[in-house]
Amino acid sequence: MPSGETIPCSAELVTVELVGDFASSIDPSVLQNSASAVLHYFKYDLGREQVTIGEFSEVLERVLRHLGLQVKSLHGEPSHTVNIEAADLRAFATEPDFAFELSFFPRLRAELHTRLTPNSRVVAFSGLRSCVKRLAGAKRWCPRCQALNDQIVDFLRTCLKTETENGSCELVVR
Repeated sequence: MPSGETIPCSAELVTVELVGDFASSIDPSVLQNSASAVLHYFKYDLGREQVTIGEFSEVLERVLRHLGLQVKSLHGEPSHTVNIEAADLRAFATEPDFAFELSFFPRLRAELHTRLTPNSRVVAFSGLRSCVKRLAGAKRWCPRCQALNDQIVDFLRTCLKTETENGSCELVVR
């Protein structure tokens, strides 16, 4: 809390309080999943046990905006501009010289390196599901697809960690 008080609470309660009247115009499952994803990000990706309401609301707002929702600022005006570098994974899987996983991972590392500029704050990769199905040669999602999906995300996290210092850039993969 702004007063320094620490209270345990669920993401749903905080989210409804932060979003207020706007919550009625969003699908409840989208709001709940977004809040859960934000908590997962803080707990597992950043290893944090405590999060301020300001931090939570700032990240939740970015997630909701990234999903295409027009939300009013949940915590006032942003303190800085976020530079987002975006790339489409589907494009890698449809290139003429595509050799499945053999060429995919080196190409992915090179693309991440290209997107990382000194002022990059967020690197976003979209089209993961389609790319995974193409790499796996599957028409429907299967356990191999899920394993490959996890492998790609882990690979990107590892590459980002080695390329940046002190978590200066965030990674979004969808």
